[in-house]
Amino acid sequence: MSSSDFSAGGGGAEAAPQSLAGRTGYDELFLGPPVPLPKPAAADVETVILPYTHFTVVLRPDRRLAAATAVCIDGQRLLDDVPREDNWRLDPRLPAARQVGKEVYANNTLDRGHLVRRLDPVWGERGEAVQANDDTFHFTNAAPQAAVFNQGKTLWQGLENYLLDHAAQFDQKLTVFTGPVLHDSDPPYRGMQVPLRFWKVAAFLQSGALASTAYVLDQSPDLTRDADRAFAGAKPGEPPPLGAFRTFQVPVVDIAELTLLDLGPLPAVDLMPPARAPETRWRRLESHDDIDLGS
Repeated sequence: MSSSDFSAGGGGAEAAPQSLAGRTGYDELFLGPPVPLPKPAAADVETVILPYTHFTVVLRPDRRLAAATAVCIDGQRLLDDVPREDNWRLDPRLPAARQVGKEVYANNTLDRGHLVRRLDPVWGERGEAVQANDDTFHFTNAAPQAAVFNQGKTLWQGLENYLLDHAAQFDQKLTVFTGPVLHDSDPPYRGMQVPLRFWKVAAFLQSGALASTAYVLDQSPDLTRDADRAFAGAKPGEPPPLGAFRTFQVPVVDIAELTLLDLGPLPAVDLMPPARAPETRWRRLESHDDIDLGS
């Protein structure tokens, strides 16, 4: 089935506090050079395109989760005084059965993991910044993550800030694609499947030219045991076993292969040197200083 586009508000199972009509979403010309919205490379994978304020969600109804999100970040116009309210809600533009809602996160240790980070689209005039903040609290912009908060997750949550600092000598603009790696073998839980990995690709201008870097956050179970043994420890009715977060810098082309998404021009402008031995192809990050942004 071909992708569907929703650009205005509509009926749904849960009322929204404000209409989603008129949302323009991600701007592929935000950086200047075109950076298209990531979509499945295979034409038979159904997606629903959901625009919000300064970002867009590419939803996979078969998995009830985003295949990708895309956000424009204007570092010079960010507002840091917009309060967080945690008012999570369904998107009224599509049926509740096609999105993961609060029932997956109730009475367990799973976090609602923001895909588009809450503060990333919160820029511009105050009204649009507040609207962008509210928009990030749709369940379509979340995926289940382990509640553990360790160094790997801290690194992941600070990636945009680090890259914005790097881009400060230019115009402090980024476009960031993020999503879960949706694999057929992801463990089932409450009528959905919990992703074990998340990915992020950032695009920006470096020396006037388009550049990109890519990252993976892994919440797989303890890798000292094989997956079957790890998941054998799952208790009925409880979330699948998840491990402490580990963050890697990876080649952009690996993200395209993992996700089966078309990432447009970004694999060709990756700043991570391509000549790496297999065992060092994915660079485990202990701090942001380990990130390779080229010369």
